[in-house]
Amino acid sequence: MPVNRVAENVFGTLGTICWSAQLVPQIWKSYRSKDTTGLSAWLVLCWGLSATFLGVYAIVQNLNIPLIVQPQLFGLLCMISWGQCQYYGSTRPKRVSLIIAVAAIAVLGAFETAMVFAIRPSSNHRAIQFFGVFSSVLLSLGLVTQYHEIYKRREVVGLSITFMTVDFLGGVFSDLSLAFKPKPFDTIAAITYSLVVVMDGVVILAAIILNPRARRRREAEAHDNIITNTPEMVTIPSTPSQRRTFTTASEDRGGVPMG
Repeated sequence: MPVNRVAENVFGTLGTICWSAQLVPQIWKSYRSKDTTGLSAWLVLCWGLSATFLGVYAIVQNLNIPLIVQPQLFGLLCMISWGQCQYYGSTRPKRVSLIIAVAAIAVLGAFETAMVFAIRPSSNHRAIQFFGVFSSVLLSLGLVTQYHEIYKRREVVGLSITFMTVDFLGGVFSDLSLAFKPKPFDTIAAITYSLVVVMDGVVILAAIILNPRARRRREAEAHDNIITNTPEMVTIPSTPSQRRTFTTASEDRGGVPMG
């Protein structure tokens, strides 16, 4: 595509907006339900770590400002969601979970800052590439853990589909931003964003296919339980002749007369 600074920044900004707000629906869902069942804590932790490596890569590569801001906001929201998993998904007290999450955010922030100052002056190409590639690896690894949760439960549970959809769109817009960037084309960043698009798409597709099936399965099980637990009804004869016959039969068996 031809170089277009306006398009580059517009799509980069849209990607930043998506990735700034993408985890808000998930954080709100977990807070409202006070439950993170079905949400892999490893997913948000790996994504938080990935954002740190991607942040170093984006700063050292001097990508446009929106693409530099993206991983910072993304990583912060991921670690907040991870903190919720520590509180709602385990027996840890609220104070302990908060301390763990804040400490993790501080450590990752310090690590990113140190790596930027260590790599930028030397412009070590291999080191820069490592941060970009490792970011992609962590993104993929995080989603693999979520795939395991989906496989185990045979449906998408505890994961906000709005979150995944916004994340998907963030990857699309970020890819488009790179397409309008001056050469050389940043292949590593493009692979990272494209992986997000593809792997998020798999989760969304799984929700579309598996969730209705799971709902029908639960309805069928509930219907079977109702039938199984319903007691058999005894019909009492309504006419006098039927009552006499019923009484005689009862007396013959030694029963209590009912007529």
